[in-house]
Amino acid sequence: MSKAKGIDVSTFQGKIDWDQVKGSGKVEFAMLRMGYGNDLPEQDDVQFERNVSECDREGMPWGAYLYSYAVNQEQAKSEAEHILRLMEGKKPLYPVCLDVEDACQKGLTKEALTEIVYTILERVEAAGYYAMLYANKYWLTGLLDMSQLSNYDVWLAQWSSAPTYSGNYGMWQYSASGSVPGISGAVDLDYAYQDYPSIIQNAGLNGWKKNPATGSDYQAMYEAQ
Repeated sequence: MSKAKGIDVSTFQGKIDWDQVKGSGKVEFAMLRMGYGNDLPEQDDVQFERNVSECDREGMPWGAYLYSYAVNQEQAKSEAEHILRLMEGKKPLYPVCLDVEDACQKGLTKEALTEIVYTILERVEAAGYYAMLYANKYWLTGLLDMSQLSNYDVWLAQWSSAPTYSGNYGMWQYSASGSVPGISGAVDLDYAYQDYPSIIQNAGLNGWKKNPATGSDYQAMYEAQ
């Protein structure tokens, strides 16, 4: 199975030297944390805008994720708006994800947590984005009703030599202790098993539209570099 090599980063990686990251040849895409929780500017990831700008400058395909704290429907709607605010005017080539793993959500019923996730992903998808769920195997098999979320792609978190989750997933975060030039300290490592740039462009998602002259505006952008 073909796979693309990626990383996921946040403010915890500090100011990344994206020239070194791209030049290393170790990274083919990046998932960037946009923020966490409710739609408050102080909960935006302080490195997100720079990371987006640098990835675009380098021609590094990227996606984004929001770390969820939602424990009710009001907060779920606010988190969806947080995602949409930070995505406005941007054109990621990888999915827009909801990261569900916080301890504050563990006490919720399976039904309540699933409804929260569904509310956010449905809103993101309705706005024209490729919506995706990030969670580990325990949450996917024990805390969420995946039969209600089957329309959404999964980014599996399982730090091991091989995944053991039996459900469908398009991305796998397989390590939290990677080393990549240009990044100080450890960084999460991922594989993508789908050609997300093509899928997203062909579906006209994430702000991308077909360009009759070149096939897609993504191709035009990167051929010009």
